[in-house]
Formats: sequence, C-alpha cells, structure tokens
Amino acid sequence: MIRLAEASDEFEIRHCAEQAYARYVPVIGRKPAPMIADFITQIAAGVVYVALDDQARFQGFIVFYVKDGYCLLENVAVLPSAAGRGVGRALISFCEKAASARGVNAVHLYTNAKMADNLSIYPKLGYVKVAERTEYGFDRVYFEKSLT
Repeated sequence: MIRLAEASDEFEIRHCAEQAYARYVPVIGRKPAPMIADFITQIAAGVVYVALDDQARFQGFIVFYVKDGYCLLENVAVLPSAAGRGVGRALISFCEKAASARGVNAVHLYTNAKMADNLSIYPKLGYVKVAERTEYGFDRVYFEKSLT
C-alpha cells in the first residue's frame, strides 16, 4: 500500500534515507542530498508518500511534485531490509500514474553520478539520460521519461 505521508512518518522516512544512502557516503565523500532533505517541510507540503507492507510496516518512500509542466521525482528510497521486493518500482510506478492523473506527460529525476545502481536501474524503467552537470557540489545525472 502507498499512502500520503503524515507528520508521524518523519522519523521512519529519515531513518530509511539514512539506511538507503549510507553506502554512498564513502563513495561521494559526504552525505548525498537525499539524506539531508527537509522531510518535515516536504511532508507538510503533501509531496511525500510512504510504502507499507501487508502488515502496515514501513518499507520506503518517494518525494515528487509537479513543476514547470512535468513531475519531478526528487527522492525514492527503500529500506535495505525491503530491497529486491519491488517496493522501489512500485513507488516509481505510483509517481508516474500520479503524474499522468495530474495532467503532466513526463517525469524528470536526477541521481548522483557515483550511484552506479541508479544509473543502470532508471534506463530499465524507461528513463532516458538527458544531461549531466554539477550542482551544489554534487555530480548529477538527469533522466526523463515520457508518459505519452
């Protein structure tokens, strides 16, 4: 089940981000941007959704919103204990369906250039690499997916 995040979910969301991205800290040399996000503000803005298993246990989360005529998928993370069970794919599919329902025809996202797993996963999900650039000291790779 995927539902809109509530303020009470903030601890689990932050914990998930810390666990999911911890392995990248040594590779990048500092915490990646998703680990230091302002989740409280994002939850209050209604742009965070959580995935729960069939026993209502937290499994992961996604942050996305409509911007400039497209949907920006800003963050998606799954607890390492839930990895490989399709939670991430379900969250991304949820984002894509929500984008379509909101009348936008594309999802954009970016990932750190040193997150090799992401660089191979997104193309498998239909995303096309469109740019690379350095922002805020992070080397980022941008992807887009047309929903039409």
